[in-house]
Amino acid sequence: MTAEQARRARAAHEARADTLTASIRERRARGEKHPVEDFLTTYYPFSSARLRRWHPGWAIAYDAAADEPGEGRPPLADADECGRHWYTDSPDPTGTGRILRRADVSRFIAERADALAFVTELLQRSSLPARTPQFGCFGLHEWAMVHGLRPGQQRHEDLPLRLSQEETDAVVERERLVCSHIDAFRFFTPSAAPRNTLQPTRPAQRDLDNPACLHVGMDLYKWAMKMTPLVPSELVLDCFEHAREIRVLDMEASPYDVRPLGYGVVPIETAAGKAEYVRRQRALAELSQDLRARLLTILEPLRPAPGS
Repeated sequence: MTAEQARRARAAHEARADTLTASIRERRARGEKHPVEDFLTTYYPFSSARLRRWHPGWAIAYDAAADEPGEGRPPLADADECGRHWYTDSPDPTGTGRILRRADVSRFIAERADALAFVTELLQRSSLPARTPQFGCFGLHEWAMVHGLRPGQQRHEDLPLRLSQEETDAVVERERLVCSHIDAFRFFTPSAAPRNTLQPTRPAQRDLDNPACLHVGMDLYKWAMKMTPLVPSELVLDCFEHAREIRVLDMEASPYDVRPLGYGVVPIETAAGKAEYVRRQRALAELSQDLRARLLTILEPLRPAPGS
């Protein structure tokens, strides 16, 4: 990229990121919480400022003049949570005299090879056709997280349950719980966890993550962020938008009443609600597969060979 191309790309990314996070940032400034949207900045530990940082991806170098003072914050000024900078400069090999800046792939592989290998394998093994999508969970993980609780013990204390506690518990007890995602299962209440047909663990995640799972789809945002600056920022924002859309279904199908927040209801305790959930889950799973494929296109060429 020329310096001008890089400046335009950065400005476009920052404008899109600012639009996507405007409501989150405005509420945070007022000290307000939102049980649906805040999930993307609390469950996933990535700030709006970090999401706003532009990265062209490992395959693209750009003229370092784009980062001169007055042209916006340069990527080299932004360190990760460990204080590491992931960019390197080199002279333009065509002899233009320019300094080219690009992601420091060698350092990333040297220092984060295990993370790169884990994320790449997880994406590969949760892709079609490697793993068959399962559409029978009906979002009951959120119900299992409130099973047997007393008033005031729910995670979202500001949201009422759509049904009574007794009716909510009865849904969990009559349905078949098949949650396969460790980061959903670990929040099951002690009375609900033994009812699950699986007992997911972190070591088994690569064997259990399912292409249709809402949490697996939302996690694409997590993996994209963890793999920056290798992953282009446009793809990171696409994953963020997708996670936000999934979160809406996650909460509309939950036992909580989110209608006062402007959302709808997917009553999975009924046959019609189950059908609606699966219809939307299938559409989201297709988008997840597309994003997963794009991430793998970026990451697979960099994954170290086994034993290297």
